[in-house]
Amino acid sequence: MDCQKFIGIIPARYASTRFPGKPLQLIGGKSMIQRVYEQVSEVLPLVYVATDDQRIFEAVEAFGGKVVMTSENHKSGTDRCFEAYQKIGEGREVVINIQGDEPFIQSSQIETLCRCFDDENTEIATLVKPFQEKDGMAALFNPNSPKVLLNPNMEAIYFSRSVIPYLRGFDESEWLRHHTYYKHIGLYAYRGDVLREITQLPQSSLEKVESLEQLRWIENGYKIKVGQTMVETIGIDTPEDLERAEAFLANGVL
Repeated sequence: MDCQKFIGIIPARYASTRFPGKPLQLIGGKSMIQRVYEQVSEVLPLVYVATDDQRIFEAVEAFGGKVVMTSENHKSGTDRCFEAYQKIGEGREVVINIQGDEPFIQSSQIETLCRCFDDENTEIATLVKPFQEKDGMAALFNPNSPKVLLNPNMEAIYFSRSVIPYLRGFDESEWLRHHTYYKHIGLYAYRGDVLREITQLPQSSLEKVESLEQLRWIENGYKIKVGQTMVETIGIDTPEDLERAEAFLANGVL
């Protein structure tokens, strides 16, 4: 795998409705943003944090990371990634957008995403994880865990907060036994020219009703290549999530 054509960008805002200052919260003595940065740097030789806050900027510089300041006015991490790419991505063909609240992202996940670009026709790529019976029906029906439909070429047909497809002829309690459902893992990669194009698109009708940005790209004809991972991600959205992550780390689970 030619890692030289990739750049990893980690969008990181200080402001957050549910958890202000989240990127600077400590997990096992290290800030969340430092943990994400170090995990990604194990695979990619060039990684930047893209922020709009001086406190995050200084924290990244303090642990020796690369960081770039971006506008406060971006509506999405994708937009922030593109501004950063314009500033520091010269010569890099593919941009990987890594969530700044995934401190336990695994090298294998990034490698799987990168391999999607072995196909020169790949425009955008993301990851999925199959739901398991042991996950239970509550996980499958959780609207905060989007589901993905795939075609035989491992390209996304649709993303939804609803359970798709509907399994006719079976009780809902049996759905996971009779069909493979896929959970979306929110890690993206884009070719540089495609990233520029999708940031210019207006919100689409399906994006608005589902509140899923990737539907804008599908509605406008872009293909999203999908890699499969068996690794569960652990996102930190609330102070309670942070407490659980600390406990997992202390117990050697992560």
